[in-house]
Amino acid sequence: MLKRLLRKIKASMGIYEPRAEDGYVYGVLAEYPDPGALMHAAEEVREAGYSHFDTFSPFPIHGMNRAMGLGNSQVGWFTLGGGATGLLIGYLLQWWTSAVDYPLNISGKPFFAVEPSVPIMFELTILFAAFGAVAGMLALNGLPRPYNPLFFSERFSNKASDDGFFLMIAASEEGFDLGEARGLLNRIGATHTEVLHDRDAREAAEHEGSAYEKISAEDTTAAEERTTGESYHQRRRREQDSDDLEGGAAGTSKEEAIGH
Repeated sequence: MLKRLLRKIKASMGIYEPRAEDGYVYGVLAEYPDPGALMHAAEEVREAGYSHFDTFSPFPIHGMNRAMGLGNSQVGWFTLGGGATGLLIGYLLQWWTSAVDYPLNISGKPFFAVEPSVPIMFELTILFAAFGAVAGMLALNGLPRPYNPLFFSERFSNKASDDGFFLMIAASEEGFDLGEARGLLNRIGATHTEVLHDRDAREAAEHEGSAYEKISAEDTTAAEERTTGESYHQRRRREQDSDDLEGGAAGTSKEEAIGH
């Protein structure tokens, strides 16, 4: 349950997990000829029941968020939270310094009042709201993200920021079928499709497997040492001595044969 929830949260940020059982397939990437075709493809993919997919274009396409079924942006909630935090910090900071930490009796005036504190409270509200907006935008977009399996696609790397319009269905989708997804993208007008693999994840898994095999071999050697009571070096020395004895015996037999 928790793993599925984390996968859903990451997918909402545009971070998709590869399918290890299919050779670390990351997804299916399709190219479309123009913005209209890309928007139509997004609508068709959404209506087909997919939710783990994304579109890429050199410029924003008006209405794409509606075509993808994304709804309203959630950045506003981060902005609201940041603004409320700044307001509270501004209030508490001035109250603490004026009324608690270093109170000054000036002509019988109160140690703290809201009215003269408004400018600082306002400034911190705006400052933290800006911080919240930027942080929310980065978090919801899964940024910064220096690595993306899409970068392994030469076609995507060359055209995504120039004149290419792409749609990708991620393999992290529940019930994902590679052939079905690729067939759908072709039916709705893709000019090119390709399967993406997460090479780094695959290499990491292979490295982990090699390390596991090495550890298993070391465990086997240790078990043999415990069973025989001799270390690896002692066993190697014994085998070498045995080979030397066999070599000496063979040499003696050969000399006797020559003598006869």
